[in-house]
Amino acid sequence: MSDVLVSATDLYTRLSSAREKDPVLLDVRWTLAEPDGRRAYSAGHLPGAVYVDLEHELAGPGSPEAGRHPLPTLADLQAAARSWGVDDGADVVVYDDAGGTAAARAWWLLRWGGHPSVRILDGGLAAWARVGGILEDGDVRPHVGDVELAGGGMPTIDADGAAAWAGILLDSRAGERFRGESEPIDPRAGHIPGAVSAPTSDNLDPAGRFLGAEALRARFAALGIDGDVPVAAYCGSGVTASHEIAALAAAGIPAALYPGSWSQWSNDPDRPAATGA
Repeated sequence: MSDVLVSATDLYTRLSSAREKDPVLLDVRWTLAEPDGRRAYSAGHLPGAVYVDLEHELAGPGSPEAGRHPLPTLADLQAAARSWGVDDGADVVVYDDAGGTAAARAWWLLRWGGHPSVRILDGGLAAWARVGGILEDGDVRPHVGDVELAGGGMPTIDADGAAAWAGILLDSRAGERFRGESEPIDPRAGHIPGAVSAPTSDNLDPAGRFLGAEALRARFAALGIDGDVPVAAYCGSGVTASHEIAALAAAGIPAALYPGSWSQWSNDPDRPAATGA
């Protein structure tokens, strides 16, 4: 799990040490209800943390054909990462205030770009506060980094791949959206036929931290994932599915992301929608 997550205690110790170089800290506060987290960031963030705009830096332009949060181009992602102060070889820690569900998008994208040393602050801002970590206000203007992103670091599938997926396809949205009982944002309710409901909220404990590796493996085993079957994940627009993939990675299970997710699938009238459990 240490390849995916860093505890607030370990991060606090590292930032307090004069012997270690501080990691690049990225604040990725975003929710469907409040997509612009800059105001919250400016009011208080981890010391030295840089704000990351999920809508504009962690996604390309949305459209019905591509989905609400398609992947950015590799060139755009590299330019954004350099603007955050990311150098080649730098350690990066990403966090949010929502159990990592937004920060995991930055974790996945940097890993996809080929930058291996990226971890999610387990428990986010709440965990940082519990260990006595201070916050600072205002904006941080980092140096321009020199990171080079080559791409291909994480597997993806497209809509045709999701339709023909021979393994287990996890739907990371809330259960009521999977079942088609509620659809607050996309044009059709339901799920991709054959998908399995696996809400990202079930990856977390009551304090908003990831479950331990054994508990995560047990959770995914109950969904039919035994280590031999290929796994892919989607959500509404490819954001919280990154959290599912982080949880799978913490359990030692590789998985592919369907970036277009339900926002792309449901906009195509030729794609079927299933409902119910």
